[in-house]
Amino acid sequence: MTNVLPFDGRSALVTGSTSGIGAAIARLLGARGAHVIVSGRDQERGAQVVADIRADGGKAEFLPADLSADAETVREFAAQATAAAGGQIDILVNNAGIYPATATPDLPDDQLDAMLAVNIRAPHVLVAEVAPAMASRGAGVIVNIGSWMAVVGSPFAALYTATKAAEEQMTRTWAAEFGPRGVRVNAVAPGVTLTSGNEQAREVIDMMAAKTPVGVPVAPEDIASAVAFLASEEARMIHGITLYVDGGITSTRLL
Repeated sequence: MTNVLPFDGRSALVTGSTSGIGAAIARLLGARGAHVIVSGRDQERGAQVVADIRADGGKAEFLPADLSADAETVREFAAQATAAAGGQIDILVNNAGIYPATATPDLPDDQLDAMLAVNIRAPHVLVAEVAPAMASRGAGVIVNIGSWMAVVGSPFAALYTATKAAEEQMTRTWAAEFGPRGVRVNAVAPGVTLTSGNEQAREVIDMMAAKTPVGVPVAPEDIASAVAFLASEEARMIHGITLYVDGGITSTRLL
């Protein structure tokens, strides 16, 4: 097989794709034939991801986005992304998220509001804008990026973990709402993942990963591979699941 999981002729919008997990997803979808709309707040980093995709023979554009903005601004972004993709979005990856890992009393009000906006409101608005058109065509894929922390209790990051649990529930509900009309909705939940954005916490990340069966942190490329699978026709019978790509951290304990 020379073209595994091909997305030729399909367009993909990946939110928060200027670095880390989102960039890895955008690069892989682009390498497998999708026309990728890279989005985020950093123009320079976004341009680099687009350049990487194009250098690999793919097709990509950058579209700036601040998903902490009001709902109407997010709707305008969805319309711009649809136009940039040639009139339709076939794959939507809700990857953008913010994750201040504070104790509950230490979370500032502005970060609380921003987390609710980016992690819950923005995916909801984007799906509301994009999924009906997919349903009218009878085809489309939505993949939400969750977190292993949605299903465990930890002594910090209460609101962040709650937003990720909400994304899992929205995934199930959207699968029931749009699945009968040809739109598949699933989620991928990364485990302890090492990215350029959390390199400063490398010691803690390595310590947490050492207690998993694989013994090392998850890489952004691991998450990208899972997204590509769920977006492919090989996953046509998969609806409403959260796929944990977490090295075993949520389901095992090494005694």
